[in-house]
Amino acid sequence: MTPQPNPQVGAAVKAADRKHVFHSWSAQELIDPLAVAGAEGSYFWDYDGNRYLDFTSGLVYTNIGYQHPKVVAAIQEQAGKMTTFAPAFAIESRSEAARLIAERTPGDLDKIFFTNAGADAVEHALRMARLHTGRPKVLSAYRSYHGGTQQAINATGDPRRWASDTGTAGVVRFWAPFLYRSRFYAETEEQECARALEHLESTIQFEGPGTIAAIILETVPGTAGIMLPPKGYLAGVREICDRYGIVFILDEVMAGFGRTGKWFAADLYDVTPDLLTFAKGVNSGYVPLGGVAISGAIAETFAKRPYPGGLTYSGHPLACAAAVATINVMEEEGIVAHAAKLGSEIIEPALRDLAERHPSVGEVRGVGMFWALELVRDRSTREPLVPYNAAGEANAPMAAFGAAAKANGLWPFINMNRTHVVPALNITESEAKEGLSALDAALTVADEHVA
Repeated sequence: MTPQPNPQVGAAVKAADRKHVFHSWSAQELIDPLAVAGAEGSYFWDYDGNRYLDFTSGLVYTNIGYQHPKVVAAIQEQAGKMTTFAPAFAIESRSEAARLIAERTPGDLDKIFFTNAGADAVEHALRMARLHTGRPKVLSAYRSYHGGTQQAINATGDPRRWASDTGTAGVVRFWAPFLYRSRFYAETEEQECARALEHLESTIQFEGPGTIAAIILETVPGTAGIMLPPKGYLAGVREICDRYGIVFILDEVMAGFGRTGKWFAADLYDVTPDLLTFAKGVNSGYVPLGGVAISGAIAETFAKRPYPGGLTYSGHPLACAAAVATINVMEEEGIVAHAAKLGSEIIEPALRDLAERHPSVGEVRGVGMFWALELVRDRSTREPLVPYNAAGEANAPMAAFGAAAKANGLWPFINMNRTHVVPALNITESEAKEGLSALDAALTVADEHVA
């Protein structure tokens, strides 16, 4: 679709937004939201007629792009048949969505508890683990993000937690493996894996194994930097959890539903958790939906004992109809395989070429359609391009890089010292190359700050 400029409408939209909308994660008077007029496929555009290639997939959720006609039609059809119904009843779209999800989750994760988003999926997964074990504590990793609600934000291991950290949430944090910035003085992936597992087990022993309900990990951490765990790490965590009777939770809110080139990132590592949280890509964000996939053992805990939790909109018919259509589209169009192929044959080689030519790129890492470039001032020392959790003038180099990307028609996903490459999974080869070319141009701005 060719965007048609309409600046008067854009100005009205912007004025109403600035007067009435309270934006998340923002100092309200310091932001300048772009007024968006429309979106289709991998692109969106503003009211001035500027079109952007979206390398963020919304917030890493429009896995099949914007306005896929089959999903739009499914939502319309469901709205004409049944717009909503209470969660205590068996509803066709809800049952079918649960069946399709359970068919794709690893192992025996065959029961699906629906939520409205990823954060409340994490909330309920933690509650289930505590009730199942009768234990209070949860272990989570630094360099992680699990959502913005109370338990989820306290389980998070990045600065977004700090302002809301109660210190009484029963969360203990540990270091997960990340060789590029190793906390274990490791020189190889094998060393990093072994030392990270030793550190985790030591943490458990000193905290008291009988006090720990769950370990929660993002299978592949998302906004924290897309750090793929080394071979053997997740299997090692699984073994530790089994040994101490700890529930193993994998957070696949961002990594799930094809983002890594597999239906779930757990399939990359041949590991099955006890609970798996999902959201985002389950229906490409067309209608809010999340959930927890539950193992047989934990489901059995609540077979004759009520689960003390629920949501008014759990398994909302419109959201579930969108999930059914999205999963079917992904199957019919081979989108998961496409993500894996395009990632390995186009995205990865291009990003590694950029790293060779741009001294601001310290490391390239990722899989499928889930990539990050670590930006640095000095490759030899690995000094970050901007300080940790930088803001204002201290963050100016990253802000300039982002502005350069947008000036080249690319909407980037930037977090701290990283730019993520997370386009729609069904992006075409030519669109991917267009975005990579714009990224190439923007990196010259980051290069200006290299020591």
